[in-house]
Amino acid sequence: MKKRIEATLIYLMDGEQVLMLERVKKKGDIHVGKWNGLGGKVELGESIKSCAIRELKEESGLTAEYFDFAGHITFPEFDKQGNDWSVFIFRAYGPQGDLTDCDEGRLAWKRKDEILSLNLWEGDKYFLPHVLSNKTFFGEFCYESGQLSSYKLDFADYLSGKDLN
Repeated sequence: MKKRIEATLIYLMDGEQVLMLERVKKKGDIHVGKWNGLGGKVELGESIKSCAIRELKEESGLTAEYFDFAGHITFPEFDKQGNDWSVFIFRAYGPQGDLTDCDEGRLAWKRKDEILSLNLWEGDKYFLPHVLSNKTFFGEFCYESGQLSSYKLDFADYLSGKDLN
């Protein structure tokens, strides 16, 4: 039976660098070979904020001074089971602690200006510039057989209430 899965995606920033994860370790991983931010599924009874904090710590060994909400994206029928994914995206700043190994892949600090040249999901190339430029967005990205078939992005400016399109 099809489900809606809630997840977080965190882009930890340190100056002009962002901590990225190359997904190369989990067998059968839908993201294998792709670079991504850190994150994962929200556990039962867990808040979105708590999930982001937990996932950053579990996957990198690091904590952050603060988190900033970047956006929300839905991915209809994204995984192998046809589940809809609802992903809350955060920017995190002020890394603290010691970087550890990750069960899901290889962690590496990447310069902001090189991120779009990494092997990313095609849709990431449309929303990541907004994560890196501090815009808040909402979107839907549709994939068919692993290929981006359509997407929509809307922007919000919570301070002025004006649309940023």
